[in-house]
Amino acid sequence: MKSDILSVTTKNEKETMVVAEKLAKTVGKGVVFTLIGDLGAGKTHFVKGFVKGLGSDELVTSPTFTLLNVYDKGRVPVYHFDMYRLENAEEGEALGFNEYFDLNSLDGVVFVEWPDKVEGMINCPHIEVKLEKITDGRKITISSVGGEK
Repeated sequence: MKSDILSVTTKNEKETMVVAEKLAKTVGKGVVFTLIGDLGAGKTHFVKGFVKGLGSDELVTSPTFTLLNVYDKGRVPVYHFDMYRLENAEEGEALGFNEYFDLNSLDGVVFVEWPDKVEGMINCPHIEVKLEKITDGRKITISSVGGEK
C-alpha cells in the first residue's frame, strides 16, 4: 500500500537539496528511501541535501559505476545505491545488498536509485521519493510504501 505524505515543487537543484536537508533532520536510523525519476531528475542532488542535513560535508556523487557509496560523517550513515547496472534482484542479493533492507539491523539510512531494476528485493516498508522534471523545475512527491512489520 502506498500513501502520499508530501508533494512540493522546487525551481532548481538548490531548492531540491533544501527539501532533502529538512527531511534529514526528521529521520533516524533504520529508514529506506527509494528514488524514482529519469536521468537528470535530481536523485543524487536529493541525496546531497540529505547528507548535508545529517551534518556531513562529504562529497556526494552518483554511485552508478560503484553501485554503492557510503557517507558516514553525519549523525547516521547513509548507504546510497544505484541499481541501474543490475539486471535483477538476484544480482543484488548475490552482492549482499539485501542485508541493507532489514530494518531491525540497519544502522543508518538507505537510498536506492533505480529500485525497479531489483524489483522484489526491497520488501520492507520504505519511503518513495519521486522526482519529476516539470517546465519550471522539479515536482517531488514523497510517499510511504508498505505496512507495519
